[in-house]
Amino acid sequence: MLEAIPLFRNLNSAELQALRRIAQDRKFAAAQEIFQEGAPGDGVYFVKAGLVEISAGKGEPRVFSRLGPGEIFGEMAMIEHRPRSATATAAQDSEVYFLPRGEMLPFIERSPGLAFALLQQISHRLREFDQLHIRELIQAESLAVIGRFAQGIVHDLKNPLSIIGLSADMFDMPGIGPEQKAKAQIRIRRQVERISDMVSDILVFSTQNTEKKKADIKPGDYRAFVLDLIGDLRSEAEMKGVQIEMVNVPPAVPVRFDPRRLRRVFFNLVGNATSAMLDGGKIFFRFQFNEKEIATEIEDTGPGMPAEMAGRLFQPFATHGKTEGTGLGLSICKKIVEDHAGSISARNEPGRGAIFCFTLPVMTT
Repeated sequence: MLEAIPLFRNLNSAELQALRRIAQDRKFAAAQEIFQEGAPGDGVYFVKAGLVEISAGKGEPRVFSRLGPGEIFGEMAMIEHRPRSATATAAQDSEVYFLPRGEMLPFIERSPGLAFALLQQISHRLREFDQLHIRELIQAESLAVIGRFAQGIVHDLKNPLSIIGLSADMFDMPGIGPEQKAKAQIRIRRQVERISDMVSDILVFSTQNTEKKKADIKPGDYRAFVLDLIGDLRSEAEMKGVQIEMVNVPPAVPVRFDPRRLRRVFFNLVGNATSAMLDGGKIFFRFQFNEKEIATEIEDTGPGMPAEMAGRLFQPFATHGKTEGTGLGLSICKKIVEDHAGSISARNEPGRGAIFCFTLPVMTT
């Protein structure tokens, strides 16, 4: 029964009834594929009975997960709306529930509790994946990097999960109006997208995938993008006692960019800045532009960058004085900015904290 699945145990009767209307019961014989790696992420599956194996790789696929009754699979491709990253096969005669993406996503958006439970499930799955990957890296003599990497993944998920939890709690507070609930739903949706992007970036590095990730770059209003984003950045920074100030408003110039990936650049740079200011502080945003490019500058009031990091600041796994974090944040920023035909740099100035600056080309008529 659907209500026996851990993810759905806290749903009310109306929500369960809505799930029953969209759930499809499917049966698979032993060794039969449920979906293939590269197939469209058209929905999410739950094991009703039997055993399902998740595998990936060409030639001789490697099984990295076995799932029994009540467990979920196929959720990341559904959330990301991207091709499947693995193959699912019935290890024995199995029966599964299939919930189509088109009906499932609106249901998640209407149910903050389910969205939070789903993200907890994803976090748990990532921990399992990390443990498997860690065992392999230990054999490859990467112990020091592994510890930071595993710790950092969980750390990177804490902030969006906290925001989702706080937003979900708003629905149970007395006196919360429809407008506030709508804003909370938007925050939850954005954090779901953010975690999805984090997972994608981490998998690229952890599997040493050399295939370039193409940005979905389209013309857009950079000023509107930044002004819409600044509220989420401030909410996260304030949880660590840091304030964000905009020295000036972004110029109203047309820019080609991928909003989802560019958000990651802002969150990574702000996250680095807050981590450097253990006793709180401020982050300043400045914007400059000319006929060729727009420059976004992010400065903090922290101690600045150590000199020994200057030559390897944007390299993967490069960290200094941090007890948490994967060491991938700045290398991911560099990749995203360069995919946008821009550049990113960092500098220290006397009496000031770290200053990061990235540029994006301005659209020409």
